[in-house]
Amino acid sequence: MIRVDGSEKSGSGTILRYALALGALLEEEVQIDHIRARRKKPGLRPQHLKGVLALREMTGGTVEGAKVNSSRVRYVPGGKTSKTAFDWDIGTAGSTTMLALSVLPVAAFSASPLRMKVSGGLFQDFAPSAYHMQYVLLPLLERMGLRAALEPVRPGYVPRGGGQIVLEVHPVQGSLAPISMTEQGQIRQVRGISLASHLRRQKVTHRMASRCSDILRSEGFEVHFDVIEDDRACQKGAALFVAASSDRGCLIGSDRAGAIGRQSEQIGQWVADQLLRDLHTGATVDRYLADQIILFAGLAAGKTEYLLPRMTEHVRTNIWLIETILGATVHLTGNRVTINGIGYTA
Repeated sequence: MIRVDGSEKSGSGTILRYALALGALLEEEVQIDHIRARRKKPGLRPQHLKGVLALREMTGGTVEGAKVNSSRVRYVPGGKTSKTAFDWDIGTAGSTTMLALSVLPVAAFSASPLRMKVSGGLFQDFAPSAYHMQYVLLPLLERMGLRAALEPVRPGYVPRGGGQIVLEVHPVQGSLAPISMTEQGQIRQVRGISLASHLRRQKVTHRMASRCSDILRSEGFEVHFDVIEDDRACQKGAALFVAASSDRGCLIGSDRAGAIGRQSEQIGQWVADQLLRDLHTGATVDRYLADQIILFAGLAAGKTEYLLPRMTEHVRTNIWLIETILGATVHLTGNRVTINGIGYTA
């Protein structure tokens, strides 16, 4: 049995999500205690619970402690399910992308292609945006051998949610390939998406994009924005996303969700400043991608290398998980991360 103390490292939901996913892949029982112990509201929140139940459904396993506020979960793998389509509704504005990340490692090594519909929030603080996953994480994983596509069907924001994404995953053939990104190179293009729901009269999309563009152009970057005026969301909301691509194949993203009292120009400024900070470090991944790819690098067959923009608790946590559970080896030299994966195959 794999036993994990959820109060270690970040003490966040990341430990729950990835420990269970790795247990499912290794076909080992997993017990996690003190779940999200360092968070203001510890224990399972609705979005974490839905992730646990989704994994159970995908793998035919059993779970003890699967209820809101639970601080302990025990997962027992089951037989392979024959289902290829899933529909999960978080029921709140909880992050659809976090749920998608919970099941993506398992879906990557499924017996057949899977289609997953997830309803909830798409754009909020402290969670990857749907656009970042769609245009930064998944393209990188495709270079490692995982073909997956995410489509935002309907925006969803805090507090009502009501958004929807569809994630389609084609299983890896053999093992994931390692990836080497040790030079940022020259930035060739910066593209972005400026989205607002039910805010056309306030010109929110144009104000966000204009402020972000002005700052990035002052630094010598040409920027192109796709502007989306949405009327399908169940409430007003907004989101801004940009991604810089280099001649060395690096993708570095930045995004920000709207919020009450958060001016459009502030969002544009924040997104531009965050992108520039990551770029100016010489990093080959952004601050989100830096921790998101660790699990996949730990599963890959060989050495993955990349340059961090900065060390974070999520990076430390995910390194700890793949070393502890997978037996992968990780070396940190300055801002260079080297991960020797185990060459996992289904």
